[in-house]
Amino acid sequence: MLAAWKKNNYYFGAGVLEKIGELAGRAGKSALLAAGRPGAGQWIQPIIEKVKTSLKNEGVFILDVIDGASPNSPKEDVYRIANQITKLCPDSIIAVGGGSTIDAAKAAVVISALRSDDVEDYFGVGFVTKKLQEEEKKLPPFIAVQTAASSGAHLTKYSNITDPVKAQKKLIIDEAITPPFALFDYTTVKNAPYSLKADGALDGISHCIEVVCGATGQPFFEKTMEIAEAGISLIVENLPLALEQSADNDAVESLGLGTDMGGYAIMIGSTNFSHLFSFSLVNKITHGRACAIANPYVLVFFAPAIQPQLKLFGSIFARAGYISERVEKYSGRKLGIIVARGMLKFLEKIRFPVTFAELGVTADDKNRILNAVKNPQLWSKLEQAPVLLIKHNNDGSIDVAGTEHNIDKYLGKLIDAVISGDLDSIEVL
Repeated sequence: MLAAWKKNNYYFGAGVLEKIGELAGRAGKSALLAAGRPGAGQWIQPIIEKVKTSLKNEGVFILDVIDGASPNSPKEDVYRIANQITKLCPDSIIAVGGGSTIDAAKAAVVISALRSDDVEDYFGVGFVTKKLQEEEKKLPPFIAVQTAASSGAHLTKYSNITDPVKAQKKLIIDEAITPPFALFDYTTVKNAPYSLKADGALDGISHCIEVVCGATGQPFFEKTMEIAEAGISLIVENLPLALEQSADNDAVESLGLGTDMGGYAIMIGSTNFSHLFSFSLVNKITHGRACAIANPYVLVFFAPAIQPQLKLFGSIFARAGYISERVEKYSGRKLGIIVARGMLKFLEKIRFPVTFAELGVTADDKNRILNAVKNPQLWSKLEQAPVLLIKHNNDGSIDVAGTEHNIDKYLGKLIDAVISGDLDSIEVL
């Protein structure tokens, strides 16, 4: 599926890292390398050195090697990378790292090309393309070298950027920022820290789950079911093995392929509630971890609208030993609770928390989430859910007061459940 989708602009699998020079050579003779991040540890250094060697072997001159981004792609890192792009004018920009570095570099390429001083102008859907068309410009070649089985940032039209002062993440959604060239050598994940492997893999599961839940009634529903089955199965079956110190390459490569399927999913559909909650918890919980904890509870809320999806998820987790019930015999909310409990057992298996409270999330954080969700810039996530909280007036316009009422009532109780762990308290719309 991936090969048919990306064709020859994406190199993936074991041992492909040495091909980065070939990809970069297509874009020109010089490159700026944004690699790793401050405090990332030594595990990524051999990867960066292999990239540099491959570039030199292909005659691509490295103008500079600069730090990538800190976790959650802070605005400051975006501006720092953009300044270097503007200063050096490389033929291509190469980001080597996980989703944070790649997302920051995506946004930096936009800021530099459009000579902008505020990334805020591009949050939302399609604003980069609109500005490029108005100014008759195009973005310079960008090459994403993924080193973490996680967000799928190397394959997608999304860039998540954080304002550290407000502890709030926002999203650029635009086809124009999809990397035209990408590479992911799945074996690079093997020596990554436990938290990076686990958080990243669970982000991949979340992409598959959220997209297929939002695909109810859509023409791409069957396609997302196929992607979700492949991606979730690969990760659920292999993550516990990949987290072991003696992890074999097959388990690690399965994580890479599984999270790539998650990236494929979010190019067809979009994420919804779990991602939305995580955006306001960047000061307390890593993104993948927040999504992973929220997902079981969100599925109970969605349950009446996602019966086929729940049976698919249930069969995967049952096959892996986390659900004993025969899921095909259940329906409605009860099916949602059975699947949710199986997912929580999976989290416990990999020594993960199963409630927000375990990570220090409080009522104040809940209120911050609810206030953020009321920002129309984030309503694309509400629109992608199988249960619609957005209310409309008779003329088709959005009933803002009614929408905010639904957010407070239903999401408020849902967040309470994720904090406390009480699945039975979730009120279904």
